[in-house]
Amino acid sequence: MQKIGLIIIAAVFFILSSAVYTVDETQVAIKLRLGEIVSVEKEPGLKFKTPFVNNVVKFDARIQTLDAPAERFLTGEKKNVIVDSYVKWRIIDAERFYKSTGGNLARTNNRLAQIIKTGLKSEFSKRTIADVVSGERSEIMANIVKLAAKDIGEFGIEIVDVRIKRIDLSQEVSNSVYRRMQAERHRVAKEFRSMGAEEAEIIRAGADKERTIILANAYRDSEIIRGEGDAMSANNYAKAYSQNSDFYSFHRSLESYKKSFANQNDVLVLSPNTEFFRHFNPEAK
Repeated sequence: MQKIGLIIIAAVFFILSSAVYTVDETQVAIKLRLGEIVSVEKEPGLKFKTPFVNNVVKFDARIQTLDAPAERFLTGEKKNVIVDSYVKWRIIDAERFYKSTGGNLARTNNRLAQIIKTGLKSEFSKRTIADVVSGERSEIMANIVKLAAKDIGEFGIEIVDVRIKRIDLSQEVSNSVYRRMQAERHRVAKEFRSMGAEEAEIIRAGADKERTIILANAYRDSEIIRGEGDAMSANNYAKAYSQNSDFYSFHRSLESYKKSFANQNDVLVLSPNTEFFRHFNPEAK
């Protein structure tokens, strides 16, 4: 009898637990009766249902992120680019969402990815690489959102945002761009080297001219100074000779002796009666 009571209590507890369910504030729930939608519960809290008759399907009402795989698209100039993008979306009509997709998120993401891919293909085919890389991303994303909104209305969802994370050139295009950039850099470098060589020649020619002028002026000044010195020396010699010719002659002879006998190894074979030794031989005067 006690066992029967426990079984009855367990059965009642099971029935009661099957009759209630909770809806979180981040969720939206659909109550079904034999597969048919009875109601949509958006308010959070404790809810009731008929056991064994109603069942509940819950969906996340928050913004979902679809990180689409990178795709290859052809631009208006027939160049391949690889585009990596993502989509932000959320459920706005749970009943329509359930009817159109069966509540299958994977199916929804696949369909949404195809819609976004079609939109990106259409937008990129109208633009050049420079357009999509530099200045028209915002316009592209806004156009995709508008186009996608027409196709996703039946799914009971809305696209919150579409973003392009990265745009890469294909390997062939990248190599071509790099080659053009390299050629352009070589051209600029060659131009700068040519300009530098020209400037160097101008500077070198100016320096050579300046050097020649400086040397010529220096030589001219040195010759003038040397001439003035020689004139002054000759004048001094003349004055000295006029004042005392014997002393002048003796001094000049001493200078000659000093220069002639500068090296002790020098040997001179001369007659003592020559003019050279006239100051050593008083009789020769």
